[in-house]
Amino acid sequence: MLQSLCGAVDGALLMRHIDEFARWIKLSGSEGEADSLRYVRARLDEYGFATQLLHHDAYISLPGRSLVQVDNAALRCITHSFSCAAPDGVRGRLVHVGAGSDADFAGRVVRGCIVLVDGIATPPVSLRASRAGAIGQLHISPHEHLHEMCISPVWGNPSAETVGELPSTVVCSVLLSDGATLRERLARGEQPSVMLQTEVDTGWRKTPILVADLNVDNDAPFVLFSGHHDTWHYGVMDNGSANASMLEVARLCAGQRGQWQRGLRLCFWSGHSHGRYSGSTWYVDEHWDELDRRCVAHINVDSVGAEGADILGNVGSMSALGALATEAIETHSGQRLLGKRMSRGADQSFNGVGLPALFGDLSEPVPTPVGAHCWWWHTPDDLADKISEPSMVRDTRIYVHAVWRLLTDRILPLDFGAYAEELLAELERLRTALAERLSVDGLVEAAKALRESTVGLSGDAVRVNRSLMRMSRALVPTDYTTGDRFAHEPALALPAWPTLQPLHALAGAPPGSDEARFLTVGAVRARNRLAHALREAVCAAG
Repeated sequence: MLQSLCGAVDGALLMRHIDEFARWIKLSGSEGEADSLRYVRARLDEYGFATQLLHHDAYISLPGRSLVQVDNAALRCITHSFSCAAPDGVRGRLVHVGAGSDADFAGRVVRGCIVLVDGIATPPVSLRASRAGAIGQLHISPHEHLHEMCISPVWGNPSAETVGELPSTVVCSVLLSDGATLRERLARGEQPSVMLQTEVDTGWRKTPILVADLNVDNDAPFVLFSGHHDTWHYGVMDNGSANASMLEVARLCAGQRGQWQRGLRLCFWSGHSHGRYSGSTWYVDEHWDELDRRCVAHINVDSVGAEGADILGNVGSMSALGALATEAIETHSGQRLLGKRMSRGADQSFNGVGLPALFGDLSEPVPTPVGAHCWWWHTPDDLADKISEPSMVRDTRIYVHAVWRLLTDRILPLDFGAYAEELLAELERLRTALAERLSVDGLVEAAKALRESTVGLSGDAVRVNRSLMRMSRALVPTDYTTGDRFAHEPALALPAWPTLQPLHALAGAPPGSDEARFLTVGAVRARNRLAHALREAVCAAG
């Protein structure tokens, strides 16, 4: 059945969906977004899904007009979501801070200045500039295209505790050629007169979430399949193509719903591009208990089917779903999965709940100066002519494969033995680094016990699946959060095993120092947190 279902992906139908999504600019909370969602909802109704449209308060930032003047000459520019508005403009001394890393800011006095930054505007650079007291950021695009960006480091709607982390600078981006000239002038000791002027509409507004359920009854478990619907400009690749794939997966799987072991829920988020994942974050906060009790896994889809996007081995997956991701990628592309961790993005707002997850960005082009993105990403050029029907079919087949197995496997395809193996490798590195400072022997033994408990899990499917879900709730947060299941980490890069970072910090401190003693307090607590999670997982498996 799986082979025939994947073979039934309809390229012509996918491209008809693409043509529809190419009709609307879908800013968060806009009429264009609402019109497009009506099309999506009508298709899902046809396929037999029960649909509902939720509306909620979201803190959204829509960039407007901007002006960058250098010595009174205007440069081509854009401003960004969550930049401060400066309708009267700000002026300041220009200071080049390289790529804007912590080391780049160290030792530089930028308070009251405008920082010139190499590269696209990002949340971590914005946070550093704000904390350093800069009044403005001027980013140099890596090429002759300007990419719309959301620069808030706050994941989802700001709370009373996180609102102070929002950017406090005026932010613009200019083309590579103009930025390079500014950089050269500063290197020669010149100090050009720079003014940044921006209009940014930031505030609370109602935004939608379209939810579609099939076979999600009472307390039945379900698979969550999601992608954002809001866009920069027409956003046909990001994220119209993903929405088209979602519709095709829904159509094909719904036609065989009698074979499902569990239900399917699709969610189309708003606030991804203009609210730093405000839609998915609100949803998990409001539906935390249901997700905790009933959701078996989360599959995300973002920016598929692009012309020339033929690299598929770099897609992310959590270790427990690594075998499924590998099977789907290799079956439909022939490429080898490289084992990349899930990235901190793509509406992955469910890590605290403990949902195992896979995918997000799927197919990539050959790396460019902006990384793995297509040059038209987050630009007005993201139009239907950038989408390839063969790529759409290939990528959609991968999603059909993964969703179908999660829907129909009698025993959920979750392998926490793979989690245990990765953890054991990390603990061995820590044991060497810590030497005699703090023992992790107990954690090593607990991870080995977890590995043994996962061997040959079998028997009553309901019992085994319930055990696997309980294991995921204990283990996923240790690998992808700092430990609070009910909060959301900032929209910044997280290291692997963030719960173990206090132990790594201790390993890097001078032995016997006050710093090491202070760090030992947190390291012991982190050890206790992981030990508890491992014990809970082993008990669940038993």
